[in-house]
Amino acid sequence: MSYSERARQLLASSQAREGDTVRLKVRGKEHEGILMPHHEFSHPDVIVIKLKSGYNMGLKVDEGSELTLESRAQERTKKAKDAVNGNDLPTVSFLGTGGTIASYVDYRTGAVHPALKAEELVATVPELSEICRMRSHVVFSIFSENMTPQNWQTLASAVADELNDGAEGVIVPHGTDTLGFTSAALSFMLGDVPRSVLLVGAQRSSDRPSSDSYINLLSSARFCVNANAAEVFALMHGESSDSYVHIHRGTKVRKMHTSRRDAFQSVNCAPVARLGMQGELEILSECKPKSRTKVVPDTRMEKDVALLYFYPGMSTEIVKKVMEDHKGLIMAGTGLGHVSRDMVHVLKDVISEGKPVVMTSQCLGGRVNLNVYDTGRDLLSAGVIPGEDMLPETALIKLMWVLGRTQDMPEVEKEMLTDRRAEISRRRDL
Repeated sequence: MSYSERARQLLASSQAREGDTVRLKVRGKEHEGILMPHHEFSHPDVIVIKLKSGYNMGLKVDEGSELTLESRAQERTKKAKDAVNGNDLPTVSFLGTGGTIASYVDYRTGAVHPALKAEELVATVPELSEICRMRSHVVFSIFSENMTPQNWQTLASAVADELNDGAEGVIVPHGTDTLGFTSAALSFMLGDVPRSVLLVGAQRSSDRPSSDSYINLLSSARFCVNANAAEVFALMHGESSDSYVHIHRGTKVRKMHTSRRDAFQSVNCAPVARLGMQGELEILSECKPKSRTKVVPDTRMEKDVALLYFYPGMSTEIVKKVMEDHKGLIMAGTGLGHVSRDMVHVLKDVISEGKPVVMTSQCLGGRVNLNVYDTGRDLLSAGVIPGEDMLPETALIKLMWVLGRTQDMPEVEKEMLTDRRAEISRRRDL
């Protein structure tokens, strides 16, 4: 969507261009900042400026608005370091998926652009060229809420290709909202990876003073090169300040806050490692060491699996309707894994149709135990599979993966109760 005639006249009369410092008067109040680009999603009457604080402000102009040019943007040249700095450095692959983590700021306007090449990543985080040689390509560019099982399959194959081509590690910049789903999917589909696969996100975009993208990207490369670890992990800030990051196991990590930089936590286990801002590495829990084996991904996934959260008064018709066109169900029950008595009978009917039902807990922390109360024992009698201490979303991904390989109910139950990728904890760390 382009500027309106009113906005265009204001810009033309002031002769202001993107990157210039302007003063914009709207409804009696004056605001000074850098004139930002106009995006397609912006209202035609809105002019966006970047304030001294680093935040953007959109101002809707009217007939009484005034725009004056304060100063021209200084033309500067920025020489990026060579993405390949020495043949003796290990190679790390960056596979873009569309998250804001892999973006850079135009120094003139402050606008954010996706970093599509290794050279652009180096310009954003120059220290990367001192740690590794980089190769990168964009697998797809979408918002993380638009990820699908097909995207996971494509990404898993791309990661396997990079590892088999000699990469010391693979870094996947990813949107934070569904990062935990993708890390679980890659964990199951890639199997025993020979080196680290790190999903990394950013809670704050690159144009904000509090952005965490720089530290997260730098830490990811350091971990891939320096840690003797070979699994699928997620890396994010360990606390709200810039002191250290946590490396979480791909099947045990969850986003626990909408906006905090330390939003991600390991559930029912400790993080794998802590990495300081200067690269100080502390291993917190055991993980598989690196090797030179080849990756043979198993990307078979049954996409028609549902995840439902039980709530008091939940209609049994919801489950009946959902299961008409789904082949498996993850139920997030209350407490130790409970649902209403009426719901028990419906789940029994679902299972009698050859559709597995796995019970997890909304509590997240702790383990499902269907042996304590009558409801739990009734669920076991109905054939419900206890989900141990798996996160509901991890159980969802695992059941999709299992059903992609077998439809045999006893085999499905056996697989769901077998720890494959550290998704089931045998002990709980306090």
